[in-house]
Amino acid sequence: MAPIPGSGLAKGLAVTLRTMTKKSVTAQYPDTQPDLPPRTRGVIGLFEENCTVCMLCARECPDWCIYIDSHKETVPAATPGGRERSRNVLDRFAIDFSLCMYCGICIEVCPFDALFWSPEFEYAETDIRELTHERDKLREWMWTVPAPPALDPGAEEPKELVTARKTADKLAAQQAPPVTEQHADEQARAAEQPTRPQGDSKQQTDQPKPDEPKPDEPKPDQPKPGQPKPGQEGSE
Repeated sequence: MAPIPGSGLAKGLAVTLRTMTKKSVTAQYPDTQPDLPPRTRGVIGLFEENCTVCMLCARECPDWCIYIDSHKETVPAATPGGRERSRNVLDRFAIDFSLCMYCGICIEVCPFDALFWSPEFEYAETDIRELTHERDKLREWMWTVPAPPALDPGAEEPKELVTARKTADKLAAQQAPPVTEQHADEQARAAEQPTRPQGDSKQQTDQPKPDEPKPDEPKPDQPKPGQPKPGQEGSE
């Protein structure tokens, strides 16, 4: 069916009429802060402990606004007879936000999750040179990074948490005192013995109840051997 001529114009005018009747709301910034989405691209924060100086972020940046300096240090062998290792130590990590176009490529290519988006955007400066944030300033932005969203109920647990839990359990098992064979036998014997109710002892269970006569003593209604029954005394 062909559209009716002028239907598009009528729909547009209907939207205009609906908005004309509504009251406009103006946010009085900076007195009223905007309610930004959690994934807003405001400024980039650096988690320095995760940075391995792989230089991927600096090489992939299309604006070349990331500056990284580092040096190598020798790490002694962890075990006797092992080989020494060398690792990169971060000296400088800076981002020039006067050149950054907020594409997020550096955050996406980081293999160790060292860069994060922060929704903070109030970092304007009167001097353009102040827009180059060094690693100390980038570390301060990390405190403004929102927490990641919660996982779905059926999602798998992150591998990092599983690895950390296994490592903690292994260390706890190593620090626990060793269980000797004699101690293990005592625990097994204690588990095999039946448990008694609290407050009852073997001495209490072996003693007869006060209402019940002992097996060797005659009952109160029965006479002792050699004595006449209660009804036979007068007949004699």
